[in-house]
Amino acid sequence: MANVPKHAGRETRQKWGWWYVNRFLFWRRLSQFSILAMFLSGPYFGVWILKGNYSGSLLFDTIPLSDPLITAESLATGHLPDVLTLIGAAIIVLCYAVLGGKVFCGWVCPLNVVTDTAAWLRRKLGIRQTAKLSRGLRYGILAMILVGSATSGMLLWEWINPVAALGRAFVFGFGATTWLIIVIFLFDLLIVEHGWCGHLCPIGAMYGLIGAKSLIRVKVIERTKCDHCMDCYNVCPEPQVLRSPLHGKKDESLLVLSKDCISCGRCIDVCAEKVFKFSTRFDHSGE
Repeated sequence: MANVPKHAGRETRQKWGWWYVNRFLFWRRLSQFSILAMFLSGPYFGVWILKGNYSGSLLFDTIPLSDPLITAESLATGHLPDVLTLIGAAIIVLCYAVLGGKVFCGWVCPLNVVTDTAAWLRRKLGIRQTAKLSRGLRYGILAMILVGSATSGMLLWEWINPVAALGRAFVFGFGATTWLIIVIFLFDLLIVEHGWCGHLCPIGAMYGLIGAKSLIRVKVIERTKCDHCMDCYNVCPEPQVLRSPLHGKKDESLLVLSKDCISCGRCIDVCAEKVFKFSTRFDHSGE
């Protein structure tokens, strides 16, 4: 029998303890806040670990790291970025292409904390109504940004990029940025479940394409263990990715191979029957 969404993970907490049901959530928050702290250590303490912002930075003042989307926008405008920017983009693309599908969204992006909070509050308040938007819309927005940048000669996304804006806000103060973060929070809370990350964000769309064939994957250990409590669907920001590996036909893979999975591990956390685990795309045991 399906559990009530607001009680997702309660059975697991009772059976296996608080740490088990929150361990990947804890490590994700530690990762996100640690990266933010590395950006802030320079402005606040004079120790520059990451200099710059989420659009482009230098690690230890040496290793360049560049947002693939802003680099693609620059190339679309006909402007060739400097060598460091291109190297930084190549490093990021290579890491995420190998590491895991949309790991940036689940483990790095500071806006994920905002959208996760909205999703948690939706469950606790019992808000179930949601407007219907195609999850493919984000890929259309990504294409429009690149085409728009090419035709206008401007980096269109950087005018409203909420990820970079949130990162800058921690250094310079929220000010005008506050309204954008509030709008995204309320959009997710009241209008569309997982609305921003799951339907609109072009950064996530870019990382989804980059990590489509990446190594790290969530895997269903054994389908027969599933008791259909629906807790994994209730907490997953991309619940559609679970259907095939969890309830698919015998010849369908037990691996979550969808490019939309953010590798957050919440399905692993809340499953009382321990149906899921992290593995690699080459693990075909049990199939």
